[in-house]
Amino acid sequence: MASWAEFAAEQPDMAAFVEARFAADRHAMLATLRKDGSPRISGVEPDFTRGQVWAGMMHDSLKSKDLQRDPRFALHCMSTTASVTEAGDAKISGTAEFWTDQADYLKDLFDRTGWNPDVLDLFRFDVTEVVQLTTEGDEMIVLSWREGRGTRRVAKK
Repeated sequence: MASWAEFAAEQPDMAAFVEARFAADRHAMLATLRKDGSPRISGVEPDFTRGQVWAGMMHDSLKSKDLQRDPRFALHCMSTTASVTEAGDAKISGTAEFWTDQADYLKDLFDRTGWNPDVLDLFRFDVTEVVQLTTEGDEMIVLSWREGRGTRRVAKK
C-alpha cells in the first residue's frame, strides 16, 4: 500500500488534481463492505493533511465498523454532470487503518479548523488506485494509477 505522500511524490500533478476535486466539496462518498459482503455507501469528509488521507467518523458508526472488519474502501468526490464536464472527477481506492493514537491529528485538526470532537473513529487511508476523469472536447479522458503498475491514460468517446 502507498501512503498519499508516496503517491503524490510519484504523481504530483495527478495528486494535486485529485486533492482539488475533493476540496471543491468537502463531502465525499465512501464505499465500504458490510458483514455479508454487500456494499455500503456513506458520506464522509476526507482530510488530506500531513502526507496522508484521513477520515474521521462517528464512534461506532456502521461505516467505522465496516472498515474495522474489512479495511477495503473506495472514495469518490462529489460530482455532478456539470462538475465532471467542467472540473473533472476523482476516485481513490485502497485500505483504511484504524488510528488509535489521535492526539497529534486532533490538535492539527483543531488548529486548522477550530473543530474539536469529543469522540472520533479515525482512519488513515492507504491507496492502491487513484482515478482522474476529465473531458477534452467530446472525449472522456481516464487517467488511472495503480500501485506497482504506474499510470495509464485512456480516451473514450
